[in-house]
Amino acid sequence: MISPLANKKLLIGIAVLSLLSAVFLLARSRFRHTRALSGQQSIAPDFVLPGINGGAVQLSAYRGRVVLLDFWATWCEPCREETPQFVELQDKYRDQGLQILGVSMDDNAEPVREFYKQFKVNYPVVMGNARIGELYGGVLGLPIAFLIRRDGRVYVRHDGATNITTLEAEIKSALATKT
Repeated sequence: MISPLANKKLLIGIAVLSLLSAVFLLARSRFRHTRALSGQQSIAPDFVLPGINGGAVQLSAYRGRVVLLDFWATWCEPCREETPQFVELQDKYRDQGLQILGVSMDDNAEPVREFYKQFKVNYPVVMGNARIGELYGGVLGLPIAFLIRRDGRVYVRHDGATNITTLEAEIKSALATKT
């Protein structure tokens, strides 16, 4: 027969293991989650945000191009790893109609400007805020990327670091679709 104290410890142990398993599964899904949007895709919410080098950037100005809208931050390690790949994608597909647009969720622009120079970023970067995060369904973890087709509709959302091969295939598909 198990004593009440041993029984209580066993139940606590099971509860802790269950909680840890749930946290692990949630974290794992958050870092490698892709949602292809089915049915009628929604128009990407338009915005005007300050560029890190001055001026304002409006998303709808890129209508007619395929836009990779990347929410990121300088302190985010997966974001830092993706940036050189995004620079390559921008170079490779710019003339076919790709426009990458970075939305920095940093608190101020100075570290973003330094990052921009260090990584030789070749696409516009704007300073994001909580409101823009809410418009895009909540930006609770980084990076998050949205692929927007030429007609301005969100095609796919990637939560967490994205396999570049997958992303490139989606970009090619979107570029091949004319509106």
